[in-house]
Amino acid sequence: MTTARPLLGCIADDFTGATDLANMLVREGMRTVQTIGVPEAAPQDVDAIVVALKSRTVPAAEAVADSLAALRWLQQQGCRQFFFKYCSTFDSTAKGNIGPVTDALLQALGSDFTIACPVFPETGRTLYRGHLFIQDQLLNESGMQNHPLTPMTDANLVRVLQQQTPSKVGLIGYPVVSQGSEKIHAEIAALRRQGVRMAIVDALENQDLYAIGAACADLPLVTGGSGIALGLPANFVRAGLLQPQQGAKASELPSVEGWSVVLAGSASKATNAQVAAWMEKRPAFRLDPLALARGEAVVAQALAFAKQYLEQQPVLIYATTTPEQVKQVQAELGVERAGLLIEQALADIAAALQAGGVRRFVIAGGETSGAVVKALGVRALRIGAQIDPGVPATASIAADGSPALALALKSGNFGATDFFEKALRQLGETRL
Repeated sequence: MTTARPLLGCIADDFTGATDLANMLVREGMRTVQTIGVPEAAPQDVDAIVVALKSRTVPAAEAVADSLAALRWLQQQGCRQFFFKYCSTFDSTAKGNIGPVTDALLQALGSDFTIACPVFPETGRTLYRGHLFIQDQLLNESGMQNHPLTPMTDANLVRVLQQQTPSKVGLIGYPVVSQGSEKIHAEIAALRRQGVRMAIVDALENQDLYAIGAACADLPLVTGGSGIALGLPANFVRAGLLQPQQGAKASELPSVEGWSVVLAGSASKATNAQVAAWMEKRPAFRLDPLALARGEAVVAQALAFAKQYLEQQPVLIYATTTPEQVKQVQAELGVERAGLLIEQALADIAAALQAGGVRRFVIAGGETSGAVVKALGVRALRIGAQIDPGVPATASIAADGSPALALALKSGNFGATDFFEKALRQLGETRL
């Protein structure tokens, strides 16, 4: 059976989060395509579409407008259920954008209730009594309190979300979740009667996510991190709309030939460790934002460095640094300018490397990934097999006959210490 129309329409608030979500859907047997923004043409022969936006840190009104445009397009494709995906660390600006976007999507769909569950146990994100943990630390003690764009200083997600929305926010606690989907469904009904419009949902393990997903089968809108998507495909299987055996072929990608590069803009703990591990064995070039601000030829220097090594081995070009150094740069340049300088430099470098024959890109950081993918002219991605939890291999879908690109788009906080090498091998690089 070929699905005539996609079943699940997803809206992600950044690029790495979109691939993270798509990875989960592929794992559960849904043929999935990720688009970069709202596309002009609809992908064919897919079960799920993930529209990747760059809306996490923009003004709330802009995030709402972009998300509603994505929703309208997904509705036109015939999707039966919709998913709003944000980061598993629930990070957003002080005024949103999780609450405002969720409110707008609920209103557009004529719905009165949805859940909010950013849990992702495979990467250590769990929720208990409404409090988000990263491994064994509360969110606000995990390093996320130092995030350069979206610092998270409160682990109580009921409180965080309530500050972003006029809707009443409730909690479905673990004592309910641990009893399975029927109890969760009953609690949803009870909260609705109390006027609750959004509910934070506890979860500790993948089995909780499957139960939550089953309880949400009749909700027009589900929101959360990519983990909650584990439980959604089975609803379509039970309804006779999806064949689970499709999962064996859902992750197939074309072979891509060409040189390889790693571009890192994230300042997260995980990416810092990955950069340090790479530099123990392989060449790397650091972008200095202060030098960029002074107008120095940093991009040209990076490209000259890459040209020196690329024929022999992959290289790393990075702006990753410690939170303390990030704050020093932001104090001198301003938060927005510091980020934009790095994003634009890495985007310019990526475009020039692509023109020079680089076809495999490993990109670390959500904002970095968004800027680089745009510069590469990528409009849609086929999602492949998982590299590390939350990060799949992907391949660009080129409508104009241009060469395909192999990409790994990594959230800053994701991936093992050896992620860069592991990703390059999975993308087809043999010179490691």
